[in-house]
Amino acid sequence: MPADDNLDALLDLDTLHASLRHANVESMTFLNEVAQLFPDAVSFAAGRPCERYLSVEAVHRYIDLYRDHLAKELDGDLAKVHRTMLQYGRTKGIIDDLVAEHLAVDEAIHVDRESVVVTVGCQEALFLTLRALRRTERDVVLTVRPAYVGITGAALLTDMRLLSVADSPGGLDFDDLERVLREAREEGLRPRALYIVADFANPSGATLDLPSRYRLLELAEAYDFLVLEDNPYGFFTGDDEDGLPTLKSLDRSQRVVYLGSFGKTGVPGARVGYVVADQRIAVAEDQTALLADQLARLKSMLTVNTSPIGQAVIGGRLLEHNLSLRAATLRERQIYRENRRQVTEGLARRFPPGKGPEVTWNGPRGGFFLVLDVPFPVTDELLEHAGREHKVLFTPMHHFYGDGVPVPRMRLSASQLTADEIETGLDALARFIHEQVD
Repeated sequence: MPADDNLDALLDLDTLHASLRHANVESMTFLNEVAQLFPDAVSFAAGRPCERYLSVEAVHRYIDLYRDHLAKELDGDLAKVHRTMLQYGRTKGIIDDLVAEHLAVDEAIHVDRESVVVTVGCQEALFLTLRALRRTERDVVLTVRPAYVGITGAALLTDMRLLSVADSPGGLDFDDLERVLREAREEGLRPRALYIVADFANPSGATLDLPSRYRLLELAEAYDFLVLEDNPYGFFTGDDEDGLPTLKSLDRSQRVVYLGSFGKTGVPGARVGYVVADQRIAVAEDQTALLADQLARLKSMLTVNTSPIGQAVIGGRLLEHNLSLRAATLRERQIYRENRRQVTEGLARRFPPGKGPEVTWNGPRGGFFLVLDVPFPVTDELLEHAGREHKVLFTPMHHFYGDGVPVPRMRLSASQLTADEIETGLDALARFIHEQVD
């Protein structure tokens, strides 16, 4: 219901949770509204997967495949099959075994299914992990800045202080990381974890090289913190190679909690993610349990369980491709590679060096995003102007810094666009930038 200034307010926003006034919450609301206000604009803003191969027919096929698989597992007991797929389900999930096998096939991550908790998207996995780690106000989480707004939001909702670490062209400034860790300890704080997207990060597109991955794991052990590795884009490399090994696959000290999602590689609408938490927790004298068990206990009080039907959709997609999402996403990977190439080559044609405004951009070899540097601060007002007057949208980078201060940078994504839309959008973007400079 719309607000009515003539009604007396029953509650005051200042009496509600502090996150409701935070810049990041405002950011998500604003960006969603802008996209709705200018539906005819070409949007380089959304980091959504390609829709070309999504179909209801495929969803039915996946469900049938998973039902047949389950019938074999349950010795043909159809009553149990229907109950498993249609009733309230196991808190840890009904496809945890398939997720564990998929990780072994695609990522060389070998964990027991009991270490897996299937969640409502990756965001729930992140929330549950921070909620478990946050014991007192001394507990803090670190992240590279600029950062995916989801980590900022999860920290806000769990009342966990977030400390920023500087980024670098290689994805992480290690000198700054050690500085932040030392200063946090000196303040009496307890750094519990570092959140990082090691492959084609959102928003920067940066990737940690192999030596940096080993160094991060060494620092995690030396300074006694966990690494929360979020990997939504790792399959979408720029060539036919499999990419770098995940931090989790390199982890020999159980320092890495692995956060995953089938939103980019499966069916976004299924809303299925997962967390791999194989760390041992002391729960009593001479007794331990998995961190995954504790996350499941929290989940039982939050979402109870993840939709079994949504899990069946993802389970069937995994089964159709022999548990390999690398195989399942071959067509999409080709589209993303071509779209990235078209955007970078299109920018080069429109902004040649030494001619016109000084515009530069990075060139990630995979993922969905690149960052464009322009000679003026990119505000939300300018985004609305671009959408209204030029029919093009992008994401101002200040939304990833968490302070609301405009910076001369914007994030672009072409993951959902066609070739014609990319050309039209780049033309419009060039007109907008020239207008602002001139």
